[in-house]
Amino acid sequence: MEPRLTADLRAALVFILLLSAGSSDNDLDLRFCGTWRHDSGALSLNVNLSTGCSEISISAGRSSLSIDGQITARCSRSEVIPLKQLGLDSQEETPFCLHWEPLLDQLKLQVGGKNLSLCWPSSVQGHCCTDLSDGPNAPEANYGIINGTIKNDFITNKTREAYKFIAASIDCKTLCDQKIQEYTQVNVDPAVGNVQHPCAHSSEVDMKEGFRGRNVTAPATKGRPAESSTTVHLPPALKTAAKKTSKVVCTFFNKISLFQEGHKGNRLFNDVVGITVENEVIANLSEPIRIDFHHDVIPQHYSKKCVSWDTRKDPLLVNWLVDGCETREKGAKHTECLCNHLTYFSVLVQMEPRPVRHLLALTTITSLGCAVSVISCVAVFIFLCRKRRSKEQSIPIHMGLVVSLGLLNLLFFFTGVLANVGGESLCVWVGASLHYTLLSSFTWMGVEVFHTFWMVYMVFSPSPKACVWNLVGFALPALPVIILAAVGDIYGVREVVPSDDVYNPYLMCWMKDTPKALLAHYFTNMTALAVLVISGLVMLFLVYRKIRIRDEWRQNGVAFLSIWGLSCLFGTSWGLTFLDFGPFSDFILFLSCILNAFQGFFLMLRFYMLDWMRKQAGGSTLGSTSTGSTRQHMLQAQEKS
Repeated sequence: MEPRLTADLRAALVFILLLSAGSSDNDLDLRFCGTWRHDSGALSLNVNLSTGCSEISISAGRSSLSIDGQITARCSRSEVIPLKQLGLDSQEETPFCLHWEPLLDQLKLQVGGKNLSLCWPSSVQGHCCTDLSDGPNAPEANYGIINGTIKNDFITNKTREAYKFIAASIDCKTLCDQKIQEYTQVNVDPAVGNVQHPCAHSSEVDMKEGFRGRNVTAPATKGRPAESSTTVHLPPALKTAAKKTSKVVCTFFNKISLFQEGHKGNRLFNDVVGITVENEVIANLSEPIRIDFHHDVIPQHYSKKCVSWDTRKDPLLVNWLVDGCETREKGAKHTECLCNHLTYFSVLVQMEPRPVRHLLALTTITSLGCAVSVISCVAVFIFLCRKRRSKEQSIPIHMGLVVSLGLLNLLFFFTGVLANVGGESLCVWVGASLHYTLLSSFTWMGVEVFHTFWMVYMVFSPSPKACVWNLVGFALPALPVIILAAVGDIYGVREVVPSDDVYNPYLMCWMKDTPKALLAHYFTNMTALAVLVISGLVMLFLVYRKIRIRDEWRQNGVAFLSIWGLSCLFGTSWGLTFLDFGPFSDFILFLSCILNAFQGFFLMLRFYMLDWMRKQAGGSTLGSTSTGSTRQHMLQAQEKS
């Protein structure tokens, strides 16, 4: 008896607090949260909303969550929405929150980690439905709503079938003035006294006969120049596209939290513009709508893109797309959007991860380079197999390099396809294999560097046997990959976000975008790459000092071919990865992509050019002592006569 009395007293206290709060100020919103206790079967959301101002009821049962009532000014909705896509079937308790903003006529439901827009925001209406108070208590049940709260005020921990809230109608202007006062007190910029209006404003344009277009500008904000307001240019083509009506409504929103939902790592500017024609869907305009957004300066490493709210794919979910909009940067503080359809528009700033510029071009170059390199590596392998009859010690090392490099290019060529077809489970194996072939390629390049040093500076010492090099080149790289695979959650599907379409990332099988995987990337890949590049550059310098006094070095082109030939073996072009910054970052990015993707092809050129130079010099074997052997030494220092 005592616990029940305590719960009733607590509910009464919350009710009194709500009434006392409403006696001085009206409620600007309602936020009701709880936990839906349900069965583990198929679930659904029942929505039955109509215009008016009386009450709203949130009820829950074994398999459905229902929202019924009359609190909206313009929004009417009656449908049953399956919740299978939210993945709630296996759960028995699901937290949810219902958020109502009367000034925007906006109702949204947060359930299963998703924000569902039951009523889209609109401009200020004549009357607002607010001051919702807890109505009569519903009976207890096995399935229903537990731990109900109103604005973080706990009501009861008992399972109720429903919660009902009684509403009151007031003048929206009164409510908006109240919000302006509260907003002014906490959002004034002390430097300029800038106060941004928190309420949405609408402008209705009547497109009469002979309509030649019109500019619609958002209301000026105190403390800011009038020219910095958001402006919409409605083209004459809109009149032709609108078949049923001649009126178009432009609504300007500011500081709207709903619009911030969406793709992770993105942030919208404060200004959002809604352009609508009642009961019509208008798209593919022959002349685009122009929207001028004015904003603060955005750092250069962030990308700005004009986006529109896609209401066709799933009207419940906030989904910002770049489709149908063109972005034009008019200055550091001015972005112009050209869009060929009607919906909500804004400017999206890509925060993290950093988007990749020119991703389509880079992907095309990489795919072509990988395909060419795979074929080239096969050709070099066949070429070296024919030369194995000689006792040249460097041939097994060259063969190990072309095998690992060929496998690396082959896996990288198919990684995008495998990520889209096989998903996470397949990408764990493909990502680990790709990491292994990358480390193996780096290791064999390092072996080339070490073997060059051995043959140049330790002429009279026998080189390690081929089995030792195979153990180092193929077995050693497997150790870190096996350890990381055992740790888990390292390999899988990786999203690469393009700067021109942040909602359409490129999928590949690689290391995941998690702190643990990033740490593994730096400890394995970047460390191995740094050691390889430094040792390769040092070895190039040592070879240069060793052979620069030869007569052949002074011949035209021989010096370049010498350094280039050894660079192909040493993989020094991979060092461009560390230079991807500053004003020349795009140039470095493309240069690095071309050199590394076509490395197999450059290796083939190097070996066949070496063989051609040897034949031109009259040498018949790798051990020739003719002048051709000296030239060969400059292109391939470890193949000494």
